[in-house]
Amino acid sequence: MTDLESKEIENSLEIITDEVDDENDISNESNAEEIIEPKIGMVFDTTQDLFEFYKMYAKIMGFEIIKRTSSKGDDGELKYVTFSCSCSSKAKSLSNHPFKLQPTSKTNCKAKVRATTCLDRKWWEVRSITYEHNHELNTPSKARFLKTNRVMKLFVQRKLDLNDQAGIRPNESFNSLVVEAGGHENLTFLEKDCRNHLHKVRRLRLGDGDASAVLDYFLKMQNGNSNFFYMVDLDEDARLKNLFWADARSRAANKEFGDVITFDSTYLTNKYDMPFAAFVGVNHHGQSTLLGCGLISNEDIDTYVWLFRSWLKCMSGCAPNAIITYQDKAMQKAIEVVFPHARHRWCLWHIMKKLPEKLKGYKKYEVIKLTMQNIVYDSLIPSDFDERWMVFIEKYNLNNNEWLQNLYDERQYWVPAYVKDIFWAGMSTTQRSESMHAFFDGYVNSKTTLKQFVEQYGNALWDKMEKENHADFNDLNSNIPCVTHYAMEQQFRDTYTMEKFREFQQELKGKIFCEIFSCQTNILTSKFVVVEDVKIGENHRRDPFEVSFNEVNCEINCKCRLFEFKGILCRHVIAVLIHKEIFSIPEQYILRRWRKDIKRCYTEVKVSNDNWSTKHEGLRFDKMCNFFYDVAELATNNENNCNMVLEVLDDLKAKLMLNGGGGEISQRGSNIAHGRTKYGEVRGSHNGKILSPLAVRSKGRSPYKRRQSKVEQIIQRKKQKKTTKVTREL
Repeated sequence: MTDLESKEIENSLEIITDEVDDENDISNESNAEEIIEPKIGMVFDTTQDLFEFYKMYAKIMGFEIIKRTSSKGDDGELKYVTFSCSCSSKAKSLSNHPFKLQPTSKTNCKAKVRATTCLDRKWWEVRSITYEHNHELNTPSKARFLKTNRVMKLFVQRKLDLNDQAGIRPNESFNSLVVEAGGHENLTFLEKDCRNHLHKVRRLRLGDGDASAVLDYFLKMQNGNSNFFYMVDLDEDARLKNLFWADARSRAANKEFGDVITFDSTYLTNKYDMPFAAFVGVNHHGQSTLLGCGLISNEDIDTYVWLFRSWLKCMSGCAPNAIITYQDKAMQKAIEVVFPHARHRWCLWHIMKKLPEKLKGYKKYEVIKLTMQNIVYDSLIPSDFDERWMVFIEKYNLNNNEWLQNLYDERQYWVPAYVKDIFWAGMSTTQRSESMHAFFDGYVNSKTTLKQFVEQYGNALWDKMEKENHADFNDLNSNIPCVTHYAMEQQFRDTYTMEKFREFQQELKGKIFCEIFSCQTNILTSKFVVVEDVKIGENHRRDPFEVSFNEVNCEINCKCRLFEFKGILCRHVIAVLIHKEIFSIPEQYILRRWRKDIKRCYTEVKVSNDNWSTKHEGLRFDKMCNFFYDVAELATNNENNCNMVLEVLDDLKAKLMLNGGGGEISQRGSNIAHGRTKYGEVRGSHNGKILSPLAVRSKGRSPYKRRQSKVEQIIQRKKQKKTTKVTREL
């Protein structure tokens, strides 16, 4: 080869490289100054360089190219390659139905470029070209719809992945990209490409099987934080039965707030109809906090025993002092087995909600319902409830009502007068669990896979953590003004979180409706009768409350037992303390649980989450993007600065491409054959292969219906409309 020929080749390659560098921009730059046609004799380093050059030419001309044929030489190395118009070959239908033929773009077009190796395979030289097409070419504005011209950059994929994890719909993500680019014509991809990308990412996440993907996910969580805990229960066929998992932050938070929990398993939201079981506590702001999650295949005693034992093992054997559930015999028996010393109560709201169903048949239903509500809510001590209940049953002749009889026999599980003697953090229902369900309802539906469902646990934790951090910020930077000059109000404002101070302040305000009517004093204890003026509708009622006060140790108790139940001093106690000229509350009545002036260790624990941003590639990508954004912000207001930045980036891009643009990729494999890690266990024989669960046939959703997802609500409304229409026609 002569020096002149070498120089021509180098110049040709320089032009090709410059053009290829600009090809992948997110904006469609169709205003090229000059169209460089492929010519016989052109040489390229690799077949990929030839493909990129021909693709660029095809994009400008308005057609799409494919790799048509290739052949190897006698030595087994690639020797010939042909790139042709995508309309090459004859049209043929793949449909089996002769009247439902699919559209085809094949016209047996002959346009193509053929190249072969030369100079001991150091170069690829174009040997033949066919320019003519037998079909109409696209205009540059329409050429962006061709498949080879549709390119999705890494930062676009990153944005789509993040939006998908946040529950943002693909069409909404695509619309935001359209606005950002200044119109559809400036994008190098379509909405269909966004959906395909997300589908591929989700499929890659899931791996071979749904159940195996869940276990892989758990192992990844443990790689990120060794305190992530999970338990997997398999049947004899190595099919998934039950799951339990808890984040490291949830485990740490349980040490602070695991004394009182609510548990509920009435939320069916995955394609296997496996009930979702949430362990929920209350933090110092009165907010719900997740303390573990489970997916179970049955709602029997054995399953609940397995789940509760898994939770107990996760929490290092620290059983709750009190637990609230809905009325369920299997759950009750399991609690007696696993948490024998825990106080168990049923959700009061769900029991009272069944009054219409159980008592609607009585003529005096409205009076019966109102009387029963008054007995349940207004009885302060067990003896009061028992006495009023007996009168109620006799008066309305309800002796034969089996439901009422069963409720009375198990009154220690649900009647406030029987359960308010211990601390319940102010909870009387499972509404905490239901609030978790409401959160998940925005992320999952009846077709959600197990892997996707489990991933939403991380989203819930992030959401709850953010709300707690915001509440901590408000407590540090603002306060509620005092409404009185009493030192106790200032005392609680300085020590309690804002939400709990509001509750105390409400009781302090309520003191104006209280009046001390009598007092009995002996050597150690004084007993006061505090009468409160209670407004019910337009009427007033005066209720007496007995308050006892020990002069020696400043121990004070009220018959309403608000402090025992909620940890907040009641208005009756406040009235007696002020009467005794005690304006600072004794230290034993300021609970650590509600304080804002102490450091809680669990707040230092990060939420475990397996996402791209926590991996090395993601961290490097985010670091560079943040730096690029800073540079762009500095250069955007000046044309010279902008051009300078673009020139520097262009040089940098060329250097990276010469280095191959690659990087170090680290991937850790996982072996599940042993079935156990530090805080994870798979119970059952599986030989490394776990089968997805069978669809669950759940028992009736007594005592109440579960909350439906938004998708299910829309489907239900459509069904109702169809039914109504048919009925009207009939």
